[in-house]
Amino acid sequence: MTQPTTNHYLRTALALTGAGVPVLPLRAGKVPFGNCPDCRDNACGGRPNMKTAGTYACPRPCHGWAASTTDPAVATSSAWAPMWPTAAAVAYHPAGVGLTVVDLDHADAITWARTSLPATRTVATTRGEHWLYRGVMRSANGVRPGVDIKSTMAYARYLGPGTGTLTAFPGAVRALAERAPAVRPAPSAAPPPMPVGGGECRHRTPVFLERGIAMAEQRIIDARTAIHATVYRTFLAVLSTHGRCGCLTETHVARLFTAAQARGESLRHCTDAWTNARTTLGM
Repeated sequence: MTQPTTNHYLRTALALTGAGVPVLPLRAGKVPFGNCPDCRDNACGGRPNMKTAGTYACPRPCHGWAASTTDPAVATSSAWAPMWPTAAAVAYHPAGVGLTVVDLDHADAITWARTSLPATRTVATTRGEHWLYRGVMRSANGVRPGVDIKSTMAYARYLGPGTGTLTAFPGAVRALAERAPAVRPAPSAAPPPMPVGGGECRHRTPVFLERGIAMAEQRIIDARTAIHATVYRTFLAVLSTHGRCGCLTETHVARLFTAAQARGESLRHCTDAWTNARTTLGM
């Protein structure tokens, strides 16, 4: 199967903006592009309104769902143009079009949905299905094994229009979300403590470090259960392999934190896991 071209993602994004759907590009690992230098570690202070999509003053797709746009001029602007050549998917903000997505990640989750939820429009994903419902609610990850809810302050990959008729989301979905931790945007905070350099550098080429960070991001994104434990173990592995020589930068750490927050971890949990991993390793 031929890999879709960059133009494919851009064409998809423009078609969605034409329909009033707020979109953003995703990079490898199905995560948003990291903060630009001006906004790194929330240096911009999170000044714009975080309650609705498309409200960030930064012209780049720099703040996940909150940077999503319905303006084709923004999607094709010089600020967004560098993102499309390395984009791996197009995402959209479900609440921005009045939708809630029930993300079913495997066969068992789909079986549960078919016996517990009313039929609605479905979209096939890599490993499961997205069930789309009319209505907006708060987002929550891990409400059941393999089940996430994406609506406000969240994004979902766009994988096609799907099949079936949209129905209003049922009380069973809302009840699941009410029992789960909310997905919240990261507040402005100081960056986590960085490792102290001076150790022997084992990064024979920059590719070694880059591959290690990319693999760590993917491990966190792919986790469906025991998210807290997975984040901690991943941070521990990264620090053990890459953390003693000083090559690990704030940008690398921000990528790991972004992946963890995409799985519903709070900034506090990320910082605690990072600090605990450093303590375990005596850093």
